[in-house]
Amino acid sequence: MQALVIGYGSIGARHARLLEALGHEVRCVSANPDCQHRKYSTINKALDHFSPELIIIANRTVDHFASLDTVIKAGYSKQVLVEKPLFDKQYDISSWNHDNITVAYNFRHHPISQKVMNLLTDKTIHSARFHVGQYLPDWRPGTDYTNSYSANRTQGGGVLRDLSHELDLALWLLGPWKRVVAIGGHFSNLDIDSDDQYSLLMETELCPVVSVHMDYLNRTARRGFDIHADGISLHADFITGFLEINGKPEQYQLDRDTTYSAQIQAITSGDYQNQCSLEQGLMVVQLINAIETSASKSTWIKAE
Repeated sequence: MQALVIGYGSIGARHARLLEALGHEVRCVSANPDCQHRKYSTINKALDHFSPELIIIANRTVDHFASLDTVIKAGYSKQVLVEKPLFDKQYDISSWNHDNITVAYNFRHHPISQKVMNLLTDKTIHSARFHVGQYLPDWRPGTDYTNSYSANRTQGGGVLRDLSHELDLALWLLGPWKRVVAIGGHFSNLDIDSDDQYSLLMETELCPVVSVHMDYLNRTARRGFDIHADGISLHADFITGFLEINGKPEQYQLDRDTTYSAQIQAITSGDYQNQCSLEQGLMVVQLINAIETSASKSTWIKAE
């Protein structure tokens, strides 16, 4: 398969490397001198000289909408994967034909997530708690965290967007959100202008009490969740790879590429069962907007 990767930062480079390892031809749209693949300066130039069967949009979050709009207006109708989150804010996309667009929430492809989805099928869910945190200066060793997009709100940085896997997992496992209340913002001494922590409480269609905490502050990386349903209590820890089912642990040993590779293999084989659709990606964007509105107004926000 021929694939075009738009953007060659850390995530774009990962997608390009994994695509190539799976035997696909890769070209890029990037000005990054570290990109060793054939590259183009613009999306239109790439599509004039290349006919990819898959496009991955992996540039800055703030550039996702413009990149996707350019791809669509160029008449491209094959598969598009947009890195998470879909957009930095809500846009009017009512004129788009978007059956071919998915969003790269690769934690759906983690075996713990898939096991939990199966375990919760047809069960009444009572409560859930998601948490994710890691000290931002530790994210990318050898780089200055203040120069990263994570540190820059105008580039789409901040925990709500950067760590939105937890929001997607909550909606995927527990159904669309119904109402949310939140508190958060920039409270630490990190030299950033983006939000460094958020805590929220929400109700979803399948769960009456869902809490989520995310931060750039935890010196010990944490990522996981607890879910309680009829006859079952689940504790998931993505850092250690453990899933406890009613106190009995199961171990899952994965490397950092496993879920990304599984996501690419699913897309290239035409398996969209666990993919995040454009509509679901938009729901996460809408939830992020509602969380920010709730925090600024100190009130509950209902889904439209």
